[in-house]
Amino acid sequence: MTPSKPMRADARRNRARILAAAEEVFAERGTSASTEEVAARAGVAIGTVFRHFPTKRDLLAAIMKEVRGSLIDKAEALIADGDPGTAFFDYFAFLVERSTKVGTVVSLLAEEGTPIEPGEQIRALTHTFGSLLDAARDAGTVRPEVRLDEVMALLTGTVHGALAAGWSDDLRHRTVTLILDALRAH
Repeated sequence: MTPSKPMRADARRNRARILAAAEEVFAERGTSASTEEVAARAGVAIGTVFRHFPTKRDLLAAIMKEVRGSLIDKAEALIADGDPGTAFFDYFAFLVERSTKVGTVVSLLAEEGTPIEPGEQIRALTHTFGSLLDAARDAGTVRPEVRLDEVMALLTGTVHGALAAGWSDDLRHRTVTLILDALRAH
């Protein structure tokens, strides 16, 4: 093994720690969050943060890319290993929770003028969510007339409402429960 391989592994671990810490810090502190706080939370030197992410915009964009990937990974795991009757409901709730945690990052990117393009990952997410919906309908747990565009509209409205109005955890959970109950087969 050459000396460069452990360094690359360390660099990957540092990058992952920085991204996880940044997501937490930006969610907690919003626009007032600094890269110094991110470095401290990640347990790395500020230079390490800047080596991976030369600007705050680069860091925010990397967080969004990681988030999009994790959303697709979660859906694929539910499709592969989950109960088709409940995977759709689990994923809807997961998306709302996850989106409220990264909403600050999206807002910060928008403030900096960075467009959030749906891109291939979002199309893959929609396609994958459609697969979960189809499986739940086939399992008889979702009403047969429920369409993907309706589900995506409900999801989008819920996420935007939770972010814009700063819903409490309790209100968010109760709202998601009501929406999912409305989609369930009776």
